[in-house]
Amino acid sequence: MSIEAKVKELVSEQLGVSIDEVKPESSFVESLGADSLDLTELIMAMEEEFDIEIEDDDAQKIATVQDAINYITAKTK
Repeated sequence: MSIEAKVKELVSEQLGVSIDEVKPESSFVESLGADSLDLTELIMAMEEEFDIEIEDDDAQKIATVQDAINYITAKTK
């Protein structure tokens, strides 16, 4: 499974939205209705799934699904 597919699946599961709603340009807060707790849990799920550590400063910059895909792709190379 690609990084993009895994990220979309994680977002869908963590935020309780249909995977069809999870698009690269989707904003976690504005498009998908996430709150600060959802975002924290989502970051933790990504760290566990991809075996990476996402620094707090970096986590604040991850606002869309594509931001997450780009960040994880860079961290896992």
